[in-house]
Amino acid sequence: MLSQLKLSHLAAGAIAVLVGYTSSVAIIFQAIEAVGATQAQANSWLVALGLGMGLTSLGLSLWFRMPVLTAWSTPGAALLAVGLKDVPLDQAVGAFVFCAVLLTLTGLSGWFERLAKLIPDSLANALLAGILFQFGLSAFAALNQDTALVAAMGVTFLAGRLWFTRFTILGVLLVGGIWAGLSGSFGDLGQLNTSLTLPEPVMPGFSLPVLIGVGLPLYIVTMCSQNMPGVVTLRAAGYTPPVSASLTVTGIASLLLAPFGGFAFNLAAITAAICAGPEADEDPKTRYLASAVAGLLYCLVGLGGATVISLFLIAPKALIATVAGLALLSTIGNSLSQALQDARGREAALITFMTAVSGVSFFGIGAAFWALLFGLLVNHLLNRGTAQNFKASPK
Repeated sequence: MLSQLKLSHLAAGAIAVLVGYTSSVAIIFQAIEAVGATQAQANSWLVALGLGMGLTSLGLSLWFRMPVLTAWSTPGAALLAVGLKDVPLDQAVGAFVFCAVLLTLTGLSGWFERLAKLIPDSLANALLAGILFQFGLSAFAALNQDTALVAAMGVTFLAGRLWFTRFTILGVLLVGGIWAGLSGSFGDLGQLNTSLTLPEPVMPGFSLPVLIGVGLPLYIVTMCSQNMPGVVTLRAAGYTPPVSASLTVTGIASLLLAPFGGFAFNLAAITAAICAGPEADEDPKTRYLASAVAGLLYCLVGLGGATVISLFLIAPKALIATVAGLALLSTIGNSLSQALQDARGREAALITFMTAVSGVSFFGIGAAFWALLFGLLVNHLLNRGTAQNFKASPK
């Protein structure tokens, strides 16, 4: 296995971790603040979340030999930031445990895997392109934030496509990091927190209103806004994802780490696309090594706790946005091409894509769910109408 490890695997894994933390760690801090956790408890959350993502990603990737990457529930964290106000910490942990039990039962029952198989490939690709579109767009929008930095990274990307294809994104990251360092774009290094981070458990307390008002919505948004796109990401990359096994593993991890702040783990979508795409490896059979690297790095970041997180937070936003956008460019293009290839399903695919890009949200459930729902409905109606017209036409 180590003989198959490439520099592109290391680069893809590192970028996935970088994007995973910087894109949503601020929301985690808001959730921690909402529940009134102490600094030690806040650090414990970061340890639990890092180790949970790392161990599950590493285990699933090596076991199934495919780039199965996991993540904390970002929409779940946003929900907690609002829903945990005035909720005691022990009851919040009880809601985490309740959500974890539901996630585990979902994996063991296998119903979600059967549901995922009903999604047409064109809609799966359209949904993935819609989810990733904002990240691609952010790379170009970052030109307004730091024109020189983004331009240097863009030139490196083009040069890489011409002369060092396998290491294009690694080159972009290195040039961006060096440029940002020399231009003083990094934040104040004095903000680095070098304190030792240790896990601190909180015994769960159970309150029916909190279980229904926090635990159940946490489960729903995690399934709809995280696990479904995660399944779609692997399918769009050409893999048959181990859905039930992955949900079971992430559910058990959530259950074990809930007392330490690991509120919910799920299949990743955006970061998984980085490890499952051609930038990670030209050979799909060995791309799992990129997600395994990401899993190992997640563990190290988790153990580093506050020190590593604070380092992520002082990195220039333009640097992160550009690396992520350029790393996902091929995946976005391939997904759009596959989604629109069949003229019969083109309208449904476009509606799925546009709904996902819109960011629309109803009842606390994000655009990914509604994009898939609208796409399936339109696909069914149009295909049904076409079939009826065919039957009614003269012989």
